[in-house]
Amino acid sequence: MNATTNSMQIKTTRLSPAYWRVTIDNPPVNVMRPAMVTQFHDLIQALESDEQVKVVVFDSAVDGYFLNHSDFLANLDDMTSLPPGPTGLPQWPDFLARLTRAPVVSIALIRGRATGNGSEIALACDMSFASREKAIISQWEVGVGMVAGGGPMARLPALIGRNRALEVLLSSEDITGEQAEAYGYVNRSLADAELDAYVDALANRIAGFDKWAIANTKRLVNTSLPPDVELGAGWDACMASLGRPAAQEGIKALIARGFHQAGDVEERIGYYLGQLAR
Repeated sequence: MNATTNSMQIKTTRLSPAYWRVTIDNPPVNVMRPAMVTQFHDLIQALESDEQVKVVVFDSAVDGYFLNHSDFLANLDDMTSLPPGPTGLPQWPDFLARLTRAPVVSIALIRGRATGNGSEIALACDMSFASREKAIISQWEVGVGMVAGGGPMARLPALIGRNRALEVLLSSEDITGEQAEAYGYVNRSLADAELDAYVDALANRIAGFDKWAIANTKRLVNTSLPPDVELGAGWDACMASLGRPAAQEGIKALIARGFHQAGDVEERIGYYLGQLAR
């Protein structure tokens, strides 16, 4: 029998002692609220302390959205007042840094939009697989005068190269699953009908291997990770950018068009950012 813990917007299902599923569920458009940061923090503590878990897969219960941008209608103080995590970083970059280092294999199953926070969690995961037809990845922040806060500036250049990283970040454009695979942003894109079975088979395969070997292989590969100070610098720049008139005006303009609501703006945010630029 599966053991399931339902904690508001983050649901952890233990498919077996070695294989966990984490499902993000904040309809209608899966924006990330401050309370979800605390829930992710609780999750990473569980992953680090459990001696049996070997694989965790992140997916979504909300049609069309993997994990979206932050909730800009929420009280920012609810985010900034959270105490730092064990790395010394604020809780969102702390979670991302620890996920990458955890002695557990993390896999992002991307169906729908992975915008901002969703892209950042995919970059922090050890592997990511995207729906060819339905995945859209975006670091959208520059389009509204912001800087991203979850470390894509530190992670993307090593993953896809400096020039492509700048294209992704500075264009604020939507990237399809197929293009993400071509760039190396994700491991691969698969036909949507094949995505779940492929990820499930891979997760089960790894879950059958020895945890010591998994953890130590990952530890040695992780020597190439960016230092935490780079993640912290991105977070500081993000918080500073939120107070700038350019960002406040850009977010306000998007909200006036339907941002934060189910509909065309959230579905085609790259297009609407281009309209703001004109």
